[in-house]
Amino acid sequence: MKPEAKKYQVMVGDKEMTFETGRLAGQAGGAVTVSVGDALLFGVATMGEARDGVDFLPLTVDYEQRMYAGGVIPGSFFRREGRPSENAILVNRLTDRPLRPLFPKDLRNAVQVIMYSLSADGENPLDILAINAASAAVTISDLPWDGPIGAVRVGMLEGKFVINPTFAEMEISPLDLRLAGTKDAILMVECGADEVAENTIVEAISVGHDAIRLITDTIEKMAAEVGKAKRGYDADPVDEAMKQAIYDRSQTRLNEILEQQLPKTESKAAMSTLKEEILAEFAGEDESLVTDVKNYFDAAHKKVVRARILEQEKRPDGRGLKDVRPIWCDINTSPRAHGTGLFTRGETQVMTMATLGTPRDAQRLDTLDPEESKRYMHHYNFPPFCTGEARFLRGTSRREVGHGALAERALLPVIPDETEFPYSLRLVSEVLSSNGSSSMASVCGSTLALLDTGVPIKAPVAGVAMGLIKEGDRYVVLTDIQGMEDHLGDMDFKVAGTDNGITALQMDIKIKGISPEIMAEALLQAKEARDHIKNEMMSVISEPRAELKPHVPRIETIQIPEAKIGAVIGPGGKVIRGIQEETGVQIDIQEDGTVFIASADGEGARKAREIIIGLTETPEVGRIYTGKVTGVKDFGAFVEITPGTDGLVHISQLDTQRVNSVEDVVTNGDEITVMVTEINPRSGKIRLSRRAVLEGWTVEEAIANDKAGGSKGGGNRGSSSNRSGNRRTRDNRR
Repeated sequence: MKPEAKKYQVMVGDKEMTFETGRLAGQAGGAVTVSVGDALLFGVATMGEARDGVDFLPLTVDYEQRMYAGGVIPGSFFRREGRPSENAILVNRLTDRPLRPLFPKDLRNAVQVIMYSLSADGENPLDILAINAASAAVTISDLPWDGPIGAVRVGMLEGKFVINPTFAEMEISPLDLRLAGTKDAILMVECGADEVAENTIVEAISVGHDAIRLITDTIEKMAAEVGKAKRGYDADPVDEAMKQAIYDRSQTRLNEILEQQLPKTESKAAMSTLKEEILAEFAGEDESLVTDVKNYFDAAHKKVVRARILEQEKRPDGRGLKDVRPIWCDINTSPRAHGTGLFTRGETQVMTMATLGTPRDAQRLDTLDPEESKRYMHHYNFPPFCTGEARFLRGTSRREVGHGALAERALLPVIPDETEFPYSLRLVSEVLSSNGSSSMASVCGSTLALLDTGVPIKAPVAGVAMGLIKEGDRYVVLTDIQGMEDHLGDMDFKVAGTDNGITALQMDIKIKGISPEIMAEALLQAKEARDHIKNEMMSVISEPRAELKPHVPRIETIQIPEAKIGAVIGPGGKVIRGIQEETGVQIDIQEDGTVFIASADGEGARKAREIIIGLTETPEVGRIYTGKVTGVKDFGAFVEITPGTDGLVHISQLDTQRVNSVEDVVTNGDEITVMVTEINPRSGKIRLSRRAVLEGWTVEEAIANDKAGGSKGGGNRGSSSNRSGNRRTRDNRR
């Protein structure tokens, strides 16, 4: 018997969002579909058994982008979905971040959330639907969770905020703000912006939060009607007496170590030594106590650090709450790379290398989004040595993908348009040393690399990571957090922008939300830090190099008629390959007739340009061409002046003296220089004159002479000076 589905609708902005459950995946803990328009996303949540030996929440979130949702066969060799695309990984992270803080801290059962795209309409983005589907699935499931959450996107059109704009609307929106939260507080922010002011961002967050409450109310109603009873779980018992004893025993030593303001490696070693002492004292030979003692010591460490910051305003490295760590920068580190930016802030160091390529180097995208390619790419690498570790390299992690995308989003608004700077750009940020805020260091290093390359960016971008310590109603906002403050704090709030406004935001929190007022304070404090950081960067290089670095390929742009594209490409690409082989350049042709010529050799580019212009230009009366004789008749010779375009040189116009036979002057295959004297408007037939070139006539003189029949005898030979400078291959053999 077909089960009855339960539907719940809510108007979010000007679109109806529909939640449905009861028909699909009956054995999952919770299963829903969420739709807007024809965009449909399926989400499930399931909890397994407790995992032995883990001291963290084993939560995994996976978004599977099924290409059938858009009626597309995957472009891979196997024609099936393989490893997650970068787009899918970013949706995974976007969904994980607001879900995780609301699970019990001591839950050790495996939790899995999976989302599938079922329908993509090319109009409504799927990422926001994924977060809402995950929230609804977990809420109505038997999983213990302190939700629900809702998620929306906020755009801005003509100065007004728009909730959940379409792809088309986002093309013209200066703001792309995605946020998620409960009805009481914001949990996650992800934002790209075209230099938008801080107060506008805060206002957009407030507008978005109002829309989120509509979604959470709907999910709560859904859970009340169809939700399952929440399962219990075996929480690890806490020995409060031992926990307090370990705190009492270690707090003095912890304070002494923190007072020394040691570098990261030395501080870690001192903490490790103290931890071993506590372990020996409280666990002894009892292996069953080892995990508990380690956890209680870590809790003591966290409590001491947070208390010092909140009560005494003492940070682990001795800085004030708003102080930025010492900065030094450099450029031009690699002699062959197109550009280099080296940015060091405290113990965090990132080196960004810039590479410029031709339009064909743009990345092709095989996703369900309308965007088919992108010309600006940013990649971020976080090797083990940057934290003093040694481990296997296992490919790009989700974190690396996320940090690269954040830096890419931060720089995108200042990258020059393709019409004025026709290059593809790839930036690679190598984290060489990390003690917090490496993603924002990669933003700063990227600005330096672009300036070093000579890319005419619209403005320099600087970034900083802000932190938060909050206990009850008391809180402090920290500028430029280092690793310990990130690990033991409540927020990692990354802000990047120019003097004119914000270009990127990303907020992760570990508590159950923060208020817009705290976010506003963090944004203003971040603005002060960004100004300071930018000034340090500008002391090394303040504007783009006047010329591109020597090893950057030079690109010239030509616009040709669309109808002439085939003439340049040739059958099977024969013509364009021949031009590239002859001149040593690389040629890219766009569908609108834009031709990009890339070459390290200026002469090669000039020659290629001349060939392409010759292949595509439309003959004009008075223009002079050097062409090949393609046919010889009694009355004259046919000459190909441009590829596929022939004209007739009448026998009277072949030479400066009477010509008895055409073959006395030219034969098939000869090259001669001619002037166009007439183009028939009806037939398109072209009349040419070699004599006009030899005589040095103006176009008016040439037309008059041709109409007069060449003076019936070949006419005046003209002066030798006029003839000598205009004859080409055929003239040299006479």
